[in-house]
Amino acid sequence: MELKQRLSEEERRVLETYVKLRRAVNTLHACESENMRNAGLTESQFGVLEALEHLGPMCQKDLARKILRSAGNLTTVVGNLEQRCLVKRHQSPDDRRVSTVELTDSGRRLIRSIFPDHAAALVNAFSVLTAEEQEFLGVLCKKLGTQRPDGHRALLP
Repeated sequence: MELKQRLSEEERRVLETYVKLRRAVNTLHACESENMRNAGLTESQFGVLEALEHLGPMCQKDLARKILRSAGNLTTVVGNLEQRCLVKRHQSPDDRRVSTVELTDSGRRLIRSIFPDHAAALVNAFSVLTAEEQEFLGVLCKKLGTQRPDGHRALLP
């Protein structure tokens, strides 16, 4: 028996929607990847630089949550950015477990030089949607992205 015939209507709809969503994400990722690659940055490194540029210095725990990475992964990412002198870390004098990360002048120059092309590539990619469709997609993505697998609302905003 063919797989499609064994699926319920809901399963078929969800799986087809998931494939479409993954393709869209892959397309958007390709748009932004070239810009990051040319700057020698990973997606996570770019995310750190972008967050620090737009939000200012942050503790690593908040930064990890902001760019949707684990604290352990972020430690490695920040360490690599620190080696390139793009960020610096400051340990809290009150709690050695707490580190604040901030951009260096070099990091600020880099993110400011590549962010306009990044934004332009995404604007171009989203131009296939009307402004209203973009707003609606944002609402749907937020709704889907804040749902935990157990059906409860996630703690992320």
